[in-house]
Amino acid sequence: MFRRIAFLLLVQIGATIAAEPMQMRTDGARFIGATGCKSSSCHGGAGEKRSQYQTWSQKDFHTRAFAILTDARSQRIADVLGISSAQTSNRCTICHSPMQGVAPTRLTRPIDPVESVSCESCHGAAEPWLRGHTRMDWTYAMRVGAGMRDLKNFYVRANTCVACHQNLDADITSAGHPELVFELNRQSIDEPKHWRDADGSELRAWLVGQAVALRELSWKLVQDPHANDRTQWQAIAWLLSKIPQASLPFAAETDFAAMQHAADAFARRAAVENFSTEFRRGLLRKLTETETDFVAQSSLPNELWYRRAQRLVLALQSLLPDNHGQFEALRNDLQEPNDFAPKQFAAHLAQLRQTLPSP
Repeated sequence: MFRRIAFLLLVQIGATIAAEPMQMRTDGARFIGATGCKSSSCHGGAGEKRSQYQTWSQKDFHTRAFAILTDARSQRIADVLGISSAQTSNRCTICHSPMQGVAPTRLTRPIDPVESVSCESCHGAAEPWLRGHTRMDWTYAMRVGAGMRDLKNFYVRANTCVACHQNLDADITSAGHPELVFELNRQSIDEPKHWRDADGSELRAWLVGQAVALRELSWKLVQDPHANDRTQWQAIAWLLSKIPQASLPFAAETDFAAMQHAADAFARRAAVENFSTEFRRGLLRKLTETETDFVAQSSLPNELWYRRAQRLVLALQSLLPDNHGQFEALRNDLQEPNDFAPKQFAAHLAQLRQTLPSP
């Protein structure tokens, strides 16, 4: 997995469109640790523009990533995998305590594993840009040019997150690790924010995140066509095939390499596209009109219909308000995978569609 994360971070360097800030290679740049960001005159102070460290350290789920490795379930998973300690094994710490995998020569000071997933895990090694990024005469493009990761670009953001939020070796899943389902927009909404996204960017975040998740699942199936992620792949490929702009080769269900490249190309396009209100309304209608698929059912196994419904509900939750009345029924339909009833789900989906604005 470490090589996969390194690849995704390098992909970002050449992925930005001409209109976006360009990031130079920062191979060998050194990390300073979260303590370098916590002073009251930087991100550890009060006020909207100086409270980022406080938000992260007090509210962010990522601060508990290392602690998870100390609980009983993690130890059971480690025992099954033949790992003596989840807290020190690279198979676990690569995502739960990534600074442990950084060479000492790239650390300006020792970093406590308890730091978990901290500032530089997302923003990149800070030494090249730490001082300069506080200057009033530095533009955002200058900060990115110095090596700060361009997280305003949803393609870059998705690549930064997906390796730890989607990719999981089959034996780790079999050992009892919870299944991972990457959903960039929903996970960003649930995250205590220390940043601002542009108004109306939720749709772009959702599209990019789903396309990147599909790319990663496709990449995994290129490596092993019989991997147990195939039902997840089929579900998300089916979902994105409902979007004509994605141009995905869903009919060729075993051509994982073609899907990998098509999904990546769509993610890049979606990251810079301005989607209209009409597009959003049309997309919601297309997604709810999939009720006909669930009614027909064809000869696909029930597990796959459940997976499709699971991805569809996640999509609708990202694109509609949380308090939408029909979500409770749809969520209840997903409580027991073995008892999933496609036609009942279709009926609830049709009821949801009736509440949408007319096209």
